[in-house]
Amino acid sequence: MSLKAYFSRFLAADPERLHFAAHSHHLWPDVTFEAQQLCWYDAARLADGKWQTVFGEVYPAAQGHVARVLGLTRPETIAFGPNTHGFVLRILSCLPAGHTVRVLTTDSEFHSFARQMRRLEEDGLAEVTRVAAEPFASFAERFAEEAGRGGHDLIYFSQVFYNSGYAVPDLAALVGAVADEEALVAIDGYHGFLALPTDLSKIEDRAFYLAGGYKYAMAGEGAAFLHAPPGIAARPRDTGWFAAFGALQEGEDGAVAYGPEGARFLGATFDPVGLYRLNAVQTWLQELDVTVDAIHARGVALQEAFIERLAGLGLDMLRPDHLVVPLSEPDRGNFLTFRTEQASAIYRRLLEAKVITDHRGDRLRFGFGLYHDPEDIERLVRVLARVLA
Repeated sequence: MSLKAYFSRFLAADPERLHFAAHSHHLWPDVTFEAQQLCWYDAARLADGKWQTVFGEVYPAAQGHVARVLGLTRPETIAFGPNTHGFVLRILSCLPAGHTVRVLTTDSEFHSFARQMRRLEEDGLAEVTRVAAEPFASFAERFAEEAGRGGHDLIYFSQVFYNSGYAVPDLAALVGAVADEEALVAIDGYHGFLALPTDLSKIEDRAFYLAGGYKYAMAGEGAAFLHAPPGIAARPRDTGWFAAFGALQEGEDGAVAYGPEGARFLGATFDPVGLYRLNAVQTWLQELDVTVDAIHARGVALQEAFIERLAGLGLDMLRPDHLVVPLSEPDRGNFLTFRTEQASAIYRRLLEAKVITDHRGDRLRFGFGLYHDPEDIERLVRVLARVLA
């Protein structure tokens, strides 16, 4: 399965570039160009009336695509926004007021959540327990044990850890281990959505799930989403006027009214172009019968080919035994992470050679997407041999 031809605009824009950061900024397929134009034409054609088209056609279609991919039975539980951090804030705004909130999380959450938690801790507004992600073999057991102790207002963890690629093998088991019935449970699924086969049907009534279009969904910025379980956290304090769409009239007590299902987590005016791109990508994948299983299988095959060729180079800085999550671990996302003190230097040398990767501290990441094929692996290995020898 080679889909490089469908990414011709991005690839032709810089033919010398090798983009191995699909885990960070996935290149966009050509169908997104027409989708972006369609959004502009709708705005020109409809002016103020474009919102009827956005909320009447584009938005419900995007909800349907996300629900299908995640095995959700009710597309209406999906809310869209510019980024996942906005949804993090709204979830936090649902926690009990008047006391320091108690949060259970991990030491490997992305900055959208981790930075926010550290800031709340500085002012004494949050008390955070962080379970170490490593060693991965015992993570699920250790996290479930902590969740089972109770005493938490929020439990938040990633489906795939951004700084390693390790994938939590059984989301339902971790959610089921939470002792506090009133605690909110949220899963950061950004490195799982459209990268790993994901079925949320067993936990859709209990857990929030956040992800978006910037990475594997190939839709770019502005298409983040939240699955909000029905009946849980019904009245976020952080609320924009879009959350009133579809709401009943205010009650006799004048309380702020909220829209139904996921709409209660909406913010305010946003640029809808990301949803146009998201719909175009999903329609394209369906027409080609490209499933999430196939996407993940292709990513794994490319990873294996890369490590096999890399091992033959004998580069001390990128030995296979420096992988944070080895190939022998099946619970792995669509990128590989090397632990090396040279991560920053390697990243810069590759960038100078027009190879795009990224690094987080001492971790260098290579991401594999639908625009890669075995020829790209060979090109990458040749560059590595030249610049790191």
